[in-house]
Amino acid sequence: MFNAYLRFSPFVICIALCLLSLIGVYWSAWYLLPAVLFGLLVFMGFRDLTQSNHAVLRNYPVLGHIRYFFELIRPEIRQYLIESDEEEVPFSREARAIVYQRAKNVEDKRPFGTKKRVYDGGYQWLTHSIRPRKIENHDFRVLIGGPACTQPYDASIYNISAMSFGALSANAILALNTGAKMGKFYHDSGEGGISRYHRQGGGDIVFEVGSGYFGCRNDDGSFSAEKFAEVAAWDQVKMIEVKLSQGAKPGQGGVLPAAKISEEIAEARGVPMGQDCVSPASHSAFTTPIEMMEFIQRLRELAKGKPIGFKLCIGHRREFMCIVKAMLETGTTPDFIVVDGKEGGTGAAPLEFANHMGMPLVEGLTFAHNTLRGAGLREQIRIGASAKLIHSFDIAKALALGADWANSARGFMFAIGCIQAQACHTNHCPTGVTTQDPQRYRALVVPDKAERVYNFHKNTMKALGDMTGAAGLTHPSGFLPHHLMMRENDRDMVTGEDVFPYMPVGFLLREDDERFGYLKRWRRSSAESFIPFDDGV
Repeated sequence: MFNAYLRFSPFVICIALCLLSLIGVYWSAWYLLPAVLFGLLVFMGFRDLTQSNHAVLRNYPVLGHIRYFFELIRPEIRQYLIESDEEEVPFSREARAIVYQRAKNVEDKRPFGTKKRVYDGGYQWLTHSIRPRKIENHDFRVLIGGPACTQPYDASIYNISAMSFGALSANAILALNTGAKMGKFYHDSGEGGISRYHRQGGGDIVFEVGSGYFGCRNDDGSFSAEKFAEVAAWDQVKMIEVKLSQGAKPGQGGVLPAAKISEEIAEARGVPMGQDCVSPASHSAFTTPIEMMEFIQRLRELAKGKPIGFKLCIGHRREFMCIVKAMLETGTTPDFIVVDGKEGGTGAAPLEFANHMGMPLVEGLTFAHNTLRGAGLREQIRIGASAKLIHSFDIAKALALGADWANSARGFMFAIGCIQAQACHTNHCPTGVTTQDPQRYRALVVPDKAERVYNFHKNTMKALGDMTGAAGLTHPSGFLPHHLMMRENDRDMVTGEDVFPYMPVGFLLREDDERFGYLKRWRRSSAESFIPFDDGV
């Protein structure tokens, strides 16, 4: 009986106060205000008692809403009051702070030493030289384009990863692309096509061709060679990237509901208004490894020799080897491959996919790099790395493990004001980055945020140059596995060369190195089909 009194007492108090306020109106009209307020609470309480969806509200009328309120603001409470600087959710406060500081061109140094637990297992560091070098030019670049490429692209080694217009707001896309133009680095369009805001920014674009062929599709959703050739001919488009899978939700397509498709999104994607926009899980233009290479060769011809590559999150390692075997059999090789780590992903994804599907970047990058070395193709094909790469150590580590350049999506989102509210899929982004609501994204002032994009890239490259010089190198491409050290447990340390060594060039063709299971998968792979002939992966 006492528990029931506690549960219903707020509701009873509201009824009593509402009645007292109504009586008070006899003496003063000002009592109407509390009467209306408590009247609304009384109405809420009766609704709570009669509704059937929420047991908490039936048992705790009026009072139960406090629980839902605190649940609503729980992420903000944790972010601003509870979480530590090192706690990753998914980016730590320290990681976000370094982006904000570099984007704003303010002091990014830290006093009083590291907060890292340097004697705990998993801690990593780079080795430095007694004879460091001073690097003046921080505009680090890599030339992308294999033997068949007639228009190679001189890319920055740090660029904006794929984020589609539709997932990001108009002002966010415009700010990112304008900043990319200022800093002379590229902006990946994402699979949503190239919008008017990409074009307005004027920066270099990598045109991503996904399974929905947005921006280069026929009315039935199939690939349109004519539309592709038209887009690929634009001066702004420097490379073409075929998306096989992405880190956040590998192996899954997506649907953009008709209600969310604006005229601008329909224009960029080449889809009709009033219909759901479907992105299939796999491509319809090819079904086998050999057909995939033939598709890449077709794109190269349509693009008049611009670099053609593909992006994937490594899944079945044998399937990647099937693609490599198709390269050898057809003589067609992509100009680049972007390896996306499963920890990547700016868009919303099912929890199980985000947490448990796909290979993390370190293992995926190492596998792709060594497979190409084993097939004797590594010198012809550049490798990009995409994941949680937001400061110079992240980039240096990726380069040491086999990448030629790095891409970041969320790092540049932070640069334009993202506060990691994790409301990207709700259309209620508080900073206007991931919403299509004009009243929200008007808060994102393009000239200011474009300057921050430029500053973040510039200052990150300077920090990378400082680390490169400290290691005694002249260019970040000089980082190798032996520069990377890792604490394996609470006392033992190993080098990256011990854990992630570069395999010998041509070892798969010679079949003379059985380490790490590469040969086992190589012997089970085929250029004719992705379908396995046994149960292995």
